[in-house]
Amino acid sequence: MKKLLFAGMLGASVFAVSCSGVKNAKTAQNQRSEFLKMKGDWQIVSVNYDKEFKIKPFDDGVDAQCFVGSHWRLIPNNWTGAYTVNGGGTCGTGFTQPIKIDVVSGNTFNFKKIADGTKAKQNTAGYTLTLVSQSTDQFSLEQNIPFDGENVRVVYNFERTGMK
Repeated sequence: MKKLLFAGMLGASVFAVSCSGVKNAKTAQNQRSEFLKMKGDWQIVSVNYDKEFKIKPFDDGVDAQCFVGSHWRLIPNNWTGAYTVNGGGTCGTGFTQPIKIDVVSGNTFNFKKIADGTKAKQNTAGYTLTLVSQSTDQFSLEQNIPFDGENVRVVYNFERTGMK
């Protein structure tokens, strides 16, 4: 009788774990399919934040407003991409930055810069943004930048410019 009871409990445990794995796999697949909608060419059309702060995102040395008009190419099937910031005025010379991208928990967008001659796994530093809205041709990412014990909320608004 004890063996039968033990076998029943073991079977129920295995069933519960296997169902949990299926549920987690379906959630991950749904998140990935949502992220795949971000594939293509995008442009930042606005950057919103409290203007009393001087924000220089992503350690690029240029003001956040220099990112308005920047071109982003996201390629989620190999988790790569790049962004190009146009130069001119206080934005200095333009530049293109290759990146490695990832989405965690469905709405956490991570990326890290890839320097020439290095591999993505050699760079452990990166940036975390939150996907706050998404449609077929637009999405917004939010970055919270710590300052003086509080967070400055920066929202980057993207619009599709090509390739889906």
